[in-house]
Amino acid sequence: MNTNAMKYAPILMLALAAPLALADEVAPDALVKAVTVEVLALIRQDKDIQAGNPTKIADLVETRILPLFDFERMTQIAMARNWRLATPEQQKLLTAEFKSLLVRTYSIALSSYRNQVIEFRPSRLAPGDTEVTVKSVIKQPGTAPVSMDYDLEKTGTAWKVFDVKIEGMSLVTTYRETFANKVRESGVEGLIQSLSEKNRVGDARGRWTGDFYPVMYLGVLHGWNR
Repeated sequence: MNTNAMKYAPILMLALAAPLALADEVAPDALVKAVTVEVLALIRQDKDIQAGNPTKIADLVETRILPLFDFERMTQIAMARNWRLATPEQQKLLTAEFKSLLVRTYSIALSSYRNQVIEFRPSRLAPGDTEVTVKSVIKQPGTAPVSMDYDLEKTGTAWKVFDVKIEGMSLVTTYRETFANKVRESGVEGLIQSLSEKNRVGDARGRWTGDFYPVMYLGVLHGWNR
């Protein structure tokens, strides 16, 4: 796979940004396409976001991105069978910490967006379907196109994103091995503590350090691999 795909990491979250009202009304492929246009326009118009203003970026993440994620399901997928080892309270804590990890990385990605183009493919959604994959291709002159797929689930009347795949590589499962290693080493509680500590370090320094740094490899939020 082309390593130039790293340039497309900022796109990872742009197509996931939308007001909740839209999520209740629009088909998943139309939703992703429509709000991508909206958010890209906001970025191009806002000089503060382009300059990396943390307050503006955080506001965009909070208001446009978070409502469309199913963080509990994402955490459950990342934990795999270890999810069953966690108590309900631990599951809540794991979800909150994993959410913080991903949100920080999305914010970094958003601040480094540089006018990539995204094209969407029509989705095949049969009546009664509750899960769908929205397919897209990221393009930029001088580099090979990069595929990006969004897995969404219908919860009630709203569509929620629970995974993103770039060139077939899953955002969520890239964390699975290290989550499993941490659980083997120090249990579920140890994993929660590690996540919490690294999130605090990220808040204090404005970046990630050490083996918890979420490396944007091939556009996938990939890390915790040591």
